Amino acid sequence: MGPKDKFYRAYMDFFETAERKRRWNLFEDVPWDKLSPRANTEQRAIRIETYCAEEMYLPDYNAAGVKMLRGVFGLSWFQTAWSNEESRHGLVFREYLLRSGLRTQEQFDKFETDLFSRSWKLPFATQRRMSCYGALQEAATYLAYRAQKDRAAIEKDPTLEAIFFLVSRDEAAHTSFYREMIAIEMAEDRAGTIADLAHVIANFKMPGDGLIPNYHEKLRIGGGGISPRLFFTRAVLPLLKQLGTSRDEVKRAAAAARPLRAVS
Repeated sequence: MGPKDKFYRAYMDFFETAERKRRWNLFEDVPWDKLSPRANTEQRAIRIETYCAEEMYLPDYNAAGVKMLRGVFGLSWFQTAWSNEESRHGLVFREYLLRSGLRTQEQFDKFETDLFSRSWKLPFATQRRMSCYGALQEAATYLAYRAQKDRAAIEKDPTLEAIFFLVSRDEAAHTSFYREMIAIEMAEDRAGTIADLAHVIANFKMPGDGLIPNYHEKLRIGGGGISPRLFFTRAVLPLLKQLGTSRDEVKRAAAAARPLRAVS
C-alpha cells in the first residue's frame, strides 16, 4: 500500500469516528439558556475574541490547503472536513460574544472588517512540512481550549465549559490525524521527514502571531495563551514519542540543515 492509499485509509477512519461519535450541533449541544451574567468581563471578551479571530481566518486556511492538497484524495478530503469542523469553532465563539452581550453587533462588524483587511499565508511550502505544522498547531490549540474548559468549570460557566469541551475534542482529533500523516511520511522517508519536522519546530508560530494586532498582548490580558514549556512538554514531546524519534535526532537534523541554509 502506497502513501496515497494510506492517507485515504487514515481519512476514512477519521471520518467514520467523527460521523459516529464526534459531530455536534451549535444550536442543540451548547446550553445557551445557561449563559451566566457573571461572564460579562472585558478580560473574557478579549480572550474569546482573540480565539474567534484566529478561527475566522478559515477562508484563507482552507483556500491554501485545498490548493496544496488537491491531487491527494485523502488529504484534500480531510481538508474539507477540517474546514467544516473549524467553521463551527468560529461560529460558536462569535455567537457566544454576541449572545452574552460581551460584544454588540456593531462592535463585531468593525471587528470583522479589520480582520478581513489582512490575509493569512502558508507558513511552509510543502505538504509534509504543513503536516508537521498542523500536528503542532492543533496540539497547541487543544491545550489552550482544554485549559479554558477547566477554567469555565471552576468559574461555573456551563455554556463556555460546553463550548470548550466540544471545540477541544475536535482539535484533539485533528492533532491525531496530522500525527498519523507524519508517521506515514516517516515510513517512506525518515531522514527527510525528521529534517522537515526540525525545520517546522524551529520556525513555529501560531497563525495569529503576526496577523492579529497585539496578538500576544491580547492572550496575556485575556489569559488565553499557553506557556512555551507547556507547548514543548505537551505538544512537541508527545509528537516525537509517537513518531519513534527523539530530541537528539531532531537536533542532529536541524544542525545538518544549517550549513545548507547558510549557502543558499
